[in-house]
Amino acid sequence: MGRKLKNQSGYTIAELAVVMVLVGIMVGFTYTFFNSTIYQYFTIQRDADAFYSLAQNYQRLANVLRGATGINSASNNDLDCYAYFAPDDTYVSDIHYYISNGSLLADVTPMTANPPNGSPITAQKKTYTVIDKFYSQPGVNLFTYLDANGAVLTTPVSDLNTIKGIKISLAVSSAAPNTDTQALTVQISIRNRKTNL
Repeated sequence: MGRKLKNQSGYTIAELAVVMVLVGIMVGFTYTFFNSTIYQYFTIQRDADAFYSLAQNYQRLANVLRGATGINSASNNDLDCYAYFAPDDTYVSDIHYYISNGSLLADVTPMTANPPNGSPITAQKKTYTVIDKFYSQPGVNLFTYLDANGAVLTTPVSDLNTIKGIKISLAVSSAAPNTDTQALTVQISIRNRKTNL
């Protein structure tokens, strides 16, 4: 017969099972908490990066259009104008902003001289991607055209010389579920087309 030792200590299977269940609950809670927190952090970071990029693009777009010297065509999501695309340009370029395949693009064609004397150098035309994944807000136009009093002009604008200002509306869709889009709207006066110049 085996001998029993007095004061023999140890854990029963029931005690081990309870400890394992408690540890499993704690690990599950900790994993869920950190996983959701990290997901939220990266979602917020993606939204912040997208909004920062949007702000940079709208600032660049506003700067170019603010210095436009002439408008060749104007519609809700399409604009062709003469403007300085880069600060060191000697002459304006023919710049065409439009949406294609989910991107906002700009065709930039340099001119031999400023209009009406210059002509486009079509061999040097370049296409730039202004916004790679353009988000089109339902019911909101990319461009809204304004007259000298700030009143909205209906498109198509019959007299392009009446355009003295442009409202630009851009937005990005949030990566977070059940979150509104982030939008930017800026209204600019076309400096080179003011009536008092």
